[in-house]
Amino acid sequence: MALTDTAVEQAQPVEKPQKLFDGGGLYLFVTPEGGKYWRLKYRFGGKERKLALGVYPRVTLEAARGLRDQARASLAEGVDPG
Repeated sequence: MALTDTAVEQAQPVEKPQKLFDGGGLYLFVTPEGGKYWRLKYRFGGKERKLALGVYPRVTLEAARGLRDQARASLAEGVDPG
């Protein structure tokens, strides 16, 4: 299920780091200290990679989705977005 702005805003830190997935490899990484970081999980050259897209709230859900789409376009052209 895709994230909503409300879900992202209300995400609370827990004892262990958690990942809240949006779709297409995009997720919000929430640290126990309360930090919220946008990450993109993808595969390139047969290897799994992760790309940092920014920190919430500076990078909104809409902006993170746009960055995900740009990275996916790069992958489609055979370019590693990392």
